Amino acid sequence: MENPTARKGSSARVRAAIAAERRELADLLDTLRADQWNERSLCAGWRVREVAAHMSMGFRLSLPAMLSELLKARGSLHRMTDRIARKDAAAHSTTALAAFLRDNAHHPWTPPVGGLTAALGHDVVHGLDITVALGLDRRVPEDRLRVLLDDIRPSGLRFFGADLDGVRLCAEDLDWSYGSGSPVFGAAQDLLLLAYGRRLPGGRLRGEPSGRFTRSAGEA
Repeated sequence: MENPTARKGSSARVRAAIAAERRELADLLDTLRADQWNERSLCAGWRVREVAAHMSMGFRLSLPAMLSELLKARGSLHRMTDRIARKDAAAHSTTALAAFLRDNAHHPWTPPVGGLTAALGHDVVHGLDITVALGLDRRVPEDRLRVLLDDIRPSGLRFFGADLDGVRLCAEDLDWSYGSGSPVFGAAQDLLLLAYGRRLPGGRLRGEPSGRFTRSAGEA
């Protein structure tokens, strides 16, 4: 059993990773051109600006406000987050959307399930939703990836709608693999996206089943 001191140290490391990820993503957002903000992301139906707006939703909405929005969406978390992301993307400047992340680097928000690791996953994966879609060569630091890769579970795959049946994910840049079956090779951060239900642009994966996880040129 993990002792309290080790658990506290682990939590502190994840909190530091979350803060660093938010600051780095804010700096990256500040460099984007106006046209890049309107490019589609890997999040179905969202442009870069909706993803950026969504990333700071938990900082800006109180619990009562969140529950009120959920009620308006008739209990659908998906409808609620989509509505708020679109509204906030239209209401705030791109400078403000980046600043929300930077100014809340140490905000204690976590998703309803998963705690600190889920909060780190939220930031890392949505950051990749932006950078991979835009073709930007940002590499997520290995220590952050390891936290998330080691936390992949069947329950999480189901939650994100990731179908990895009959597939073994094999990282080409880290000593890591997951699952069993026909191998799919790629960068660890790209394979992480598959575990979160994303489909990637062509040319990023290798292996016979890779077409299952590659988006078509016209896919929204």
